[in-house]
Amino acid sequence: MAIKNKTRDMTTGNILLQLLQFAWPLIIGNVFQLLYNTVDTYVVGNFVGKEALAAVGSTTMIINMVVFFFNGLSIGAGVVISRNFGARDMKRLHDAVETTMAMTFGLCVIFTIIGIVFVKPMLLFMSTPEDVMPEAMVYLRIYMAGISGLMLYNMASGVLRAVGDTTRPLYILIFTSVMNVILDLFFVLVLHLGVAGVSLATIISQFLSAIVVMVFITRTDEIYKFVWKDMKIDKVLLGQILAVGLPTAVQSMITAFSNVFVQSYVNVFGSSVIAGWSCYNKVNQFIMLPMDSMAKAATTFVSQNIGARNEKRSDWGTVVAVLTTEVFTFFIVSLMFIFAAPVTEIFSKDSEVIYYGALFVRVNTFFLLANCVNHTLAGALRGRGDSKGPMIIMLACFVVVRQIYLFVATTFFANTPTVVALGYPVGWVACCIVEVSYFFYKLRKMKVSE
Repeated sequence: MAIKNKTRDMTTGNILLQLLQFAWPLIIGNVFQLLYNTVDTYVVGNFVGKEALAAVGSTTMIINMVVFFFNGLSIGAGVVISRNFGARDMKRLHDAVETTMAMTFGLCVIFTIIGIVFVKPMLLFMSTPEDVMPEAMVYLRIYMAGISGLMLYNMASGVLRAVGDTTRPLYILIFTSVMNVILDLFFVLVLHLGVAGVSLATIISQFLSAIVVMVFITRTDEIYKFVWKDMKIDKVLLGQILAVGLPTAVQSMITAFSNVFVQSYVNVFGSSVIAGWSCYNKVNQFIMLPMDSMAKAATTFVSQNIGARNEKRSDWGTVVAVLTTEVFTFFIVSLMFIFAAPVTEIFSKDSEVIYYGALFVRVNTFFLLANCVNHTLAGALRGRGDSKGPMIIMLACFVVVRQIYLFVATTFFANTPTVVALGYPVGWVACCIVEVSYFFYKLRKMKVSE
């Protein structure tokens, strides 16, 4: 079967251009995907109140635990699909798509049930203040009831990205993000539903995106077409998907769980600091878009070239991806450092919230340059089929090192918002040092084996 023009063959052509053509639609698409929760934050912060803003912000880490786990599995599916695409094995590519979607539908049911049942225990575990708890529970229960829409969209769009198509997922996100803004304002300003309204708006928009992308992959004539009657789980392919995706999923989920601990340290300072931390996290998510998108580009690029047995090109692609990400991120963090207060003010007009939000932004942003290396190298390693190495390194640094720092610093030195905020950079820098060493170790080992 011929490779048609809506896919992207990354085994030939200019490396930088290939990576940028893949990453740019992904960056823009991720901007719109982040707008789902960011618009929720903006609407409740400006039209409902500080406690509502803190409620939405305090649920972010819990939502991320589920979303990151599923995204990790989608990376595994993408690596398997990309490798078969690079090897031109269209039969196995088709089977990989069917296996991916069968796995997705089953996990949607499981995660929805788990998400709803454990809402209150998780909020209590994070020491959520009493004035924030009721609205946080309402927001999170509604969100988890509709989490399948987000999961289906992410996995189906992951199939498209695996064959180099990042454009159509972008179009879908633009449409549904605009819909989310409209619904947010309607439910809050017209129906006065508060946090329940923004949560409903989000899950409705996410289901719309899932429906549209499923239409794309079921009605296309491309090589990745999903055929309902062919849906089955190929045990070999599932094993390959889990070998790459499960370590990434576990690492992402445990890291997010570790951030729940960080949130519990923040929660003791009250609603103003919680709301400021929420604002910082929104800014941080946007800053991380280039590195997240380039990491996915590196995964697909390396996967396709490994499938085509072009080791040298995959190595150069990794170098180009890291350098490009550093340049873009440096430009963004410089702007965020300068305009930290005005950016925070987008989400809240409360002077205390603005103060703490700007403080967190300025303390942490430049350390994200170390995190660029972490994400891009991890993406390249996953493209080679090595998910265990990045998983162990990131868990050790983002979870163990970070939690040790927080405990020691807040117990024996000073328990202040600034000291707690530095928990993120400590993990990023430690991870950067270890992961760079590990990456060069793997390259030397592969050259010796050749």
